[in-house]
Amino acid sequence: MVGDPVLAVAVRAVRRAAAVVIDAARDLKRLPTFSKEHADIVTSADGEAQSAIVATISAAFPEHAIAGGEAELKTESPYRWVVDPIDGTVNFVHGFPYYAVSVALVHHAEITHAAVLDPIHDELFTAVRGKGAQLNGAAIRVSNCLRLDDALIGTVFPARKSTKLAAFLPIVNDLIGRCAGVRRAGSCALDLAHLAAGRLDGYFVMSLRPRDIAAGALLVKEAGGRVGDFAGGAEFLRTNEVIAAAPGLFSPLREAIAAARPG
Repeated sequence: MVGDPVLAVAVRAVRRAAAVVIDAARDLKRLPTFSKEHADIVTSADGEAQSAIVATISAAFPEHAIAGGEAELKTESPYRWVVDPIDGTVNFVHGFPYYAVSVALVHHAEITHAAVLDPIHDELFTAVRGKGAQLNGAAIRVSNCLRLDDALIGTVFPARKSTKLAAFLPIVNDLIGRCAGVRRAGSCALDLAHLAAGRLDGYFVMSLRPRDIAAGALLVKEAGGRVGDFAGGAEFLRTNEVIAAAPGLFSPLREAIAAARPG
């Protein structure tokens, strides 16, 4: 993985974006919560961090498409970068220290490179397809958890007006009674990174966008975990319904979700 030129660009992009985010976080601390100036800083930080990512990637790979940036118009490119300048925006707005910058490269339908940076703790999670996953340069692996009874499961709640909330709540209620714990921290990319590092045992979400999922999915796969949609297939970037877990826990978690899901 060391010396991979594509990953080097991804890392440079997330670090440039993180510098913007950290500066904005300092400014937010000095202002009344939810003031107009507060909202302006959040909006500006998101835009500037996005611009930093787009500029870095476009300078290195001008022919690549970038989801969310101007280069997205280059639809003929088989290479597409999926980026999220602040994954966990609500946490960022409130000063809750759990958010990340996320960048992934997709070649045709395959995610090939990923970088997720936790700017608060300076933890950089990276992965290259077929070459493993790392945290700050050291190899990481998913946990060896086999039983739901022992598992710490992460998730993200659907938005309060989401049509998927009614289906989500029975699943959470069931898992709370069956697992060691269920956690909702507020950043999908960072949750999946922690799963890749063995800090969570499983994860599921049913209402997010590809930019929230892509980088973390590759981290989990390259750390030895499994990632799939609710049917157990590989269409999670299309369906936005994702299950990720240590290999021995994937099927039990998927079966438990299927049993608890209404209808």
